[in-house]
Amino acid sequence: MLQFYRMLYPFKSIFTWLNQEHTPKDLFTNREFAFTLQGDVYLRYNCFSNAEELKKQVCALNPTRFEIGPMYSSRPSERKLARSVKSGKLFTPLKRELVFDIDMTDYDGVRTCCTSAGICKRCWAFIANAVRVLDSALRTQFGYHQLLWVYSGRRGIHLWVSDDEAMGLTDELRRAVVGALTVIEGGKEMAKKVNVRGMGTKSHPGDLPPSLWHARDEGSRMWYPLLDDQECFLSEDGWRTLLKLVPDKKIVETLEKRWEKQPGIESSKKWDELKAEVKGTGARNLAALEDIILQYTYPRLDAEVSKHRNHLLKAPFCVHPKTGRVCVPVDPNRVENFDPNAVPTVMQLLQELDKAGEGANWEHTSLKPYVDMLDRHVVGILDDVRRRERARAVLQHDLNW
Repeated sequence: MLQFYRMLYPFKSIFTWLNQEHTPKDLFTNREFAFTLQGDVYLRYNCFSNAEELKKQVCALNPTRFEIGPMYSSRPSERKLARSVKSGKLFTPLKRELVFDIDMTDYDGVRTCCTSAGICKRCWAFIANAVRVLDSALRTQFGYHQLLWVYSGRRGIHLWVSDDEAMGLTDELRRAVVGALTVIEGGKEMAKKVNVRGMGTKSHPGDLPPSLWHARDEGSRMWYPLLDDQECFLSEDGWRTLLKLVPDKKIVETLEKRWEKQPGIESSKKWDELKAEVKGTGARNLAALEDIILQYTYPRLDAEVSKHRNHLLKAPFCVHPKTGRVCVPVDPNRVENFDPNAVPTVMQLLQELDKAGEGANWEHTSLKPYVDMLDRHVVGILDDVRRRERARAVLQHDLNW
């Protein structure tokens, strides 16, 4: 790991991304970094003046990974001094990227190819759909556009939103954003986990909110390929779970009798039979079909990660200790082509580094396209910063005039 940090980790790119400027400012110098060392030793409230200081400390500690927290009102290393002031309010988180975490284990109730920590190209389709849906929602409904998606290194994906408005969100506002984006709710004991239609009548369940139309359309687009690949309803447990989501008891009894006699019917065929039974029976049953698609395909968010500014999240380009894979950025426009098992590992990169010869760095390895992706993202952030500064200067000039 030490050679990886010395020769390959893109400290300068990470610094500019977090600092949103080339010259160090509070957004970096007052930022918390936490290190996990061998033996599960955990060191919090570290802070640094620049990229070189961060690299020096990382190389000295050689952590298994490190995490990034918020920008505080004072330097995290001086928090005890700040807290000694009578007001007690001088060490508080002020700014932090709006972050999201999507973990493949939350799909264990719907995927069939893998379980627990396992992940493959097949079940990555759930993550790919989550990225498309969440990326679109944050851009179109909230107006954010500085979104960095990062593979977690094992079984999930993280999102960092760096827009100025997102950075300044209070915990209360972060909870509101997460609440607006949360659709799947309820534990294993709850069959129906989608309840988003609000007030309705016995015959009409209420309309699907417009904010979920895109999610419904994306889920519908991947629905049949998903059923053919995952066979969610092939097993008895699978199709009985499906029937629990159908409100019409007559339809449930009809299909239950049929599928008990023909247990080998494919999932897509079962879905077609359900649609045929629902046809002409009213809006309530049709709405149930939409809700089923959402329940199986909508992003499953770890809400606690997003709600608090002081939450720590693993830094991009860290190495996952269990897989050896690097936590690389993911292009949301090509997310369906991303293969988690093809991500560079630390051993692979070090071999490439040795092969490249003396003086080589990440630019001479398969890490290069991922660092380039981060650097392009940073250029967009810096452009936003310059636009805001110009707008402030014009406003100040007008006020002085």
